Amino acid sequence: MPPPPSRCQAFREREEPRMDDQLSRYRQSIDNIDAALVYMLAERFKVTKAVGELKARDGLPPADPGREERQIERLRSLARDADLDPEFSEKFLRFIIEEVIRHHQKAKREQSA
Repeated sequence: MPPPPSRCQAFREREEPRMDDQLSRYRQSIDNIDAALVYMLAERFKVTKAVGELKARDGLPPADPGREERQIERLRSLARDADLDPEFSEKFLRFIIEEVIRHHQKAKREQSA
C-alpha cells in the first residue's frame, strides 16, 4: 500500500483543478479580448482606407505628421489613465500609423495610375 500523500501534495491535488479552471477562464477572457481587438482594428482600417482614398483623390499627402504626433500624445494620456504603459501604447500606435501610411501611399499610386 502506498504511503498517504504529504500535506503539500494533498494541497496541490485539491488546488490544481481550481487553478486549471481559473487559468482556463483567464485564457478565455484573453481570447475574447484578442477577438475584439482584431475586429476593432479591422473597423479602424476600413475608416483609414476611406481616408486614404479621399486624400489620394484630393491630392493630399499620405502622412500628416502633426496629427500623428497629437494622436500619439492623446493615446499616451489615455494609456496613463488606463494604467497601461504609455511607451507600449506609443509603439503600438506608431506601428498602426506606419501601416496606415503605407496603405495611403498605395491609394495615391493607384489614383495616379
